[in-house]
This record gives sequence, C-alpha cells and structure tokens, in this order.
Amino acid sequence: MTFTTMFTTMVPGMLRTCAIFFLTLLFALPLGMVVMLLRRSKNTVVSTITKGFIAIMRGTPLMLQLLVWYFAPYYLFHLSISGYRFPAILIGFSLNYAAYFAEIYRAGIEAIPTGQYEAAQVLGYSKAQTFFRIILPQVIKTILPAVTNEVITLVKDTSLAFALAYAEVFSIAKQISSSQTSFTPFLIAGVFYFVANYIVAYVMERLEEAFKYYD
Repeated sequence: MTFTTMFTTMVPGMLRTCAIFFLTLLFALPLGMVVMLLRRSKNTVVSTITKGFIAIMRGTPLMLQLLVWYFAPYYLFHLSISGYRFPAILIGFSLNYAAYFAEIYRAGIEAIPTGQYEAAQVLGYSKAQTFFRIILPQVIKTILPAVTNEVITLVKDTSLAFALAYAEVFSIAKQISSSQTSFTPFLIAGVFYFVANYIVAYVMERLEEAFKYYD
C-alpha cells in the first residue's frame, strides 16, 4: 500500500475525529457553564451533587467513562446498543469535558474582584448587564489559556474513541499499520494531530490578542 493510498484511506477517520472534536466543544462548553452555576448554587443539595459529578468525571479515566456510557444501557436495562456507538462517544466526551470547563469557568468568575460588581451596581447596571458587559469579557480573557490547554487535550483525547471500536483516525492508523506492517500510518496520524493542535493554538492565540483590550 502506497503512502497516497494510506492517506486516502485515513481521510474518513480524520473527518470522524474532527466530528468528535467539534461536537464535543459544541455541547461541553455551554454544559460546563450550567455545571458551574449548579456548583455555585446556594442550595447545598444541588451543590453537593454537582461537586460529586465533577469529582467522578475528573477522577476516573475518560476511556472507562466511554465504556460505561456505551455498555451501561445493555448491562443495566438489556437495551440494544446497535447504532449507539457514536452517541455514547459524544455523551462521554461532552460530560467529561463539561466538568473540566465548569471548574475553569468557576476559577475565572471567582478571580473577578467584588469591587467590579459593586461599581456596576453604583452605575445602575442590572445583574444581567453587569454579567454580560463587565464580568463575562474579563472572565473570558482570564480563562482563555486554561481553555486552550483543554481544547488541545481534547484533540489528542479523540483517539480514545478507539476503545469503542470507532473508526477515527487513530483506529484506522492502527489497523493499516497491523495489516501492512508499516509505521507510516502512525506518522500520518501524528502529523494530523500536530496540525490540528497548531490550528487550535493559533486560533486561541488570536482570541487572546482580541481580549487584550481588557488589560
């Protein structure tokens, strides 16, 4: 098998990896905000349950979580899991990363001095105006480096989908490498991950520069 053939065979896997990446961000970023708000709730029960959720998501391997989400419906409720592989992957990734994003959001909000809220109140801003016009831009600027690290980690973590026999780029590279006794597929996969992370780092760096207005 030539290099071109290997690369062409791996392209569908690259697209599936991109799908996992973008859909996870689509769900995990807003879900992380919800989890953060529940984590900061004044209701002790809600706050405690949310803390437990975050502890489990951050304290157990993502691969294990993927296996649980995929096989749990069958083992617990004897439901068919045919066609459930990709949804299970999205659920596992989204909930795991939502927990991490929630803690990043919380750290960003708690880093804002109380005086910012008091000044906004004196100026007559409502709570919503205070949050969206004053607090949120500063929070985004503060958390961007941490969010960038998580997003870069997500690019690499997409390879864990191979645990559910999902044909993303790493799984296909492994299959081709075994059948062809070649190291080339791993090099192609490595370049793909590197380029993807380079693009992520570039985009996030541009965002950080855009928010320097709030320095």
